Amino acid sequence: MDLNELQRRALRVHDLYDELNLRERGRVWTREEFMLGFVGDVGDLAKIVMAQEGARDMPGDRPALEHELADCLWSVLILAHRYNVDLNAAFLRTMDGLDQSITARGTTHALRPG
Repeated sequence: MDLNELQRRALRVHDLYDELNLRERGRVWTREEFMLGFVGDVGDLAKIVMAQEGARDMPGDRPALEHELADCLWSVLILAHRYNVDLNAAFLRTMDGLDQSITARGTTHALRPG
């Protein structure tokens, strides 16, 4: 699945949430509420990573890690949609800038092991 397909799938779930929230609460989530949901997902992910690394006592198995990573990705895709960000273009620009910045500091792909 490529990024465009992931975005389409994320938007389908977004639309289902909108329908559910309209029916149950009479309104849809705002962009700010999506951001707060993302912050909560990142917090959950941090706890699971800490458990994976032995720094926290809680269930932190592989399926939980995968679930939270997917939740975080969904939130990023939805926030990009809600703010009209071309995430594919923004990601490529950002990676190009980072690549150039790191390379300019004397690091090349040839210097990496493996």
